[in-house]
Amino acid sequence: MKLRTAVVGVGHLGRFHAQKYKAIPEATLVGVCDRSLEQAQKIATELETTAFTDARELIGKVDAVTIAASTPAHFNLCQMFLENGVHVLVEKPITETSAEGAKLCELADKKGVRLQVGHVERFNPALKAVQDKLKDPLFIECHRLAPFKVRSTEVDVVLDLMIHDLDVILSLVKSEPIKVSAVGTPVLTKKLDIANARVEFESGAVANVTASRVSQNTQRKFRVFQQSQYLSIDFQAGEVNLLTKTGEWSEGNIPLEHESHSMEKGDALLDETRDFVLSILENRPVKVSGWDGLKALKLAEEIIKDAERRLR
Repeated sequence: MKLRTAVVGVGHLGRFHAQKYKAIPEATLVGVCDRSLEQAQKIATELETTAFTDARELIGKVDAVTIAASTPAHFNLCQMFLENGVHVLVEKPITETSAEGAKLCELADKKGVRLQVGHVERFNPALKAVQDKLKDPLFIECHRLAPFKVRSTEVDVVLDLMIHDLDVILSLVKSEPIKVSAVGTPVLTKKLDIANARVEFESGAVANVTASRVSQNTQRKFRVFQQSQYLSIDFQAGEVNLLTKTGEWSEGNIPLEHESHSMEKGDALLDETRDFVLSILENRPVKVSGWDGLKALKLAEEIIKDAERRLR
């Protein structure tokens, strides 16, 4: 059985999502949908599928969809598909507000359909290679910097970029955030373009997270300190470095073992999409659920709230 799929919103990112469905043997790309008929037809021609401009026309024709439209459109589109029993993979952030996100999670549970959020970094080969070593993080430091792009400016940098790292942090720490201190400022837009947050967790772990979308260079670095161990991941380059204490220090003996791995970049978006498809066909949970996306969004909202408070 092949899963009937479609992508709603086929701009820059949505086009890639549609390409992934086309590449997955277990899926059939029924169509692509965009408010722009010209854009929908362009991608449909490229991928030899059907163009739609009204997402409602997909009901009854598909089993699963990816929502890659702008963030403000996420809630209504997801709600419509979930209510009609269609499985949904929605790009991050899940919705504009956590109140909307909670409604979608509850609706998906009620209807018994999959709701996955596109936190694609969870499928990064570098993270997957060391996930079993990240057992008890004490301190996490992240830097996610990027040059300015016009797309995604309907949300601030916390929801645009930082939320990727927030999701990874929450998946590793597995503890509730209890204190957030943040600072940020607009630079080119009216929303936060640079932000830094310190997050403290019930477990005692602390995360320091920085994001910028007005940098000259791209950087996606993630560092974890845990007892007797230091791990650094370069998400962009696929490089992993691990320092582990192997004994007690003595004169002339530094008991540190160093491991270094350079991972093939792979295709995290393809892996994410395939996992979504297989979760439906194999009747198993998705890797990044709607509830996971909601937790990341709630933490992002706390960060935005504190950063904006300091700007008043």
